[in-house]
Amino acid sequence: MVNDNSKMDEINRLKSPLKYNDYKVYDSHGNEVKSVETFSDLKYVMEPDSNILSDDEILEYAPHSKEASKVRLKRGVGNNSDVMLVNDSLPWIIGLYYMILICISIPVIYGGNRLSMFLILILVILPLIYLYYIFNLKQYEDKSSKKLINKSRFSNSTISEIKTDEGLQSLKKYAEEVEELKIIFESKEIAVRKLIEKRFEPPQITYDRFISAIDKSHELFYHEANGALNITKLAVEDTPRVENELENKISILKSIIDQIEDLTNELVININSDGKSEDVKTLVDDMENLIDSVKEYK
Repeated sequence: MVNDNSKMDEINRLKSPLKYNDYKVYDSHGNEVKSVETFSDLKYVMEPDSNILSDDEILEYAPHSKEASKVRLKRGVGNNSDVMLVNDSLPWIIGLYYMILICISIPVIYGGNRLSMFLILILVILPLIYLYYIFNLKQYEDKSSKKLINKSRFSNSTISEIKTDEGLQSLKKYAEEVEELKIIFESKEIAVRKLIEKRFEPPQITYDRFISAIDKSHELFYHEANGALNITKLAVEDTPRVENELENKISILKSIIDQIEDLTNELVININSDGKSEDVKTLVDDMENLIDSVKEYK
């Protein structure tokens, strides 16, 4: 059984900012954080210890990690970006493979040997078959898992979510709505973080403020979401007070999502702007005010 102190230590590590020193990146424990590089992006993401944290905790505290991608794929909510993150070295391997194959193919083609050309054709096709296989999202799903999710990426799609046997039947609708909102928030959070990185390249004060606001929104969202789910599981009686508290928490979740969506839209509009958009700054102010008001309410 995992020690609670070990779990808290791991969570604090994941929540702590990265440290940059001599062109290397380290976590709060002094461990070097390896970069994840694709053709269009380079980022540093701390990987959680899957032996310490549960799948839900990995999604909450390290949503952009490889382990989180594995969890999403296993649960059936992953996408091609998750596949690429899990197989981040694949583009470079395939690129090198085809470069070598081209070098081998040139003398074969000029030689006109049909058998050799046929073998080259097979070698060309093999990686494509493998790519088709790894991008088949169904193969990653854990068929024995009780948590099977079938979802679309955006809020205007129909989402069927996790069903559990815990709690009162009359409160299940709230639990299902919270789970749907968690999926929506996750996709919007990923999108806004990418836009912030494009609009305000780190390190700079503006970038730090925007990311800090998103980090606080993430923490607040999951605090309220987990609080609502705990109520649906532990409540022994369905009373107006219980329902009011659940509705209040769901309202907070929706407000956070709306703030993220508004900020995303404004960043898209101003992505190529040289100046500093007052609308963008106002939205960040609104987000920070929302966070502060909820904390004061609590």
